[in-house]
Amino acid sequence: MAATYDFPSDLLAGQEELHQVRAELSALLKRLPWSVVPLDGFSDEGGWRKVERPASPGWTEDEQAEVEKLRRREHELAVFVSGHRFWAEVTAPDRTDARSSLKHEHEHAHEKD
Repeated sequence: MAATYDFPSDLLAGQEELHQVRAELSALLKRLPWSVVPLDGFSDEGGWRKVERPASPGWTEDEQAEVEKLRRREHELAVFVSGHRFWAEVTAPDRTDARSSLKHEHEHAHEKD
């Protein structure tokens, strides 16, 4: 049976927000053109797989600012979660399991609802 951990509420909140920010950033990057700057399209059939890209109009200043804002917040949250004082309370051999458990805690929280 896997160990259970009594994660502090601020650590749980930080991890949950990190999940949300990463999902939002991923969705935004999927919507944006493939190139940050305007570039012509291309087709390359000479490699091991065909690669094609349509012309890219590039990202607007607002899009670039939104991506930067989300990346900055993602970094802040990752530093907060990974450097949280809670990890000092977990023995070194158990930290990997505890960190994995924290990453999946939101899945278990929804099961309880």
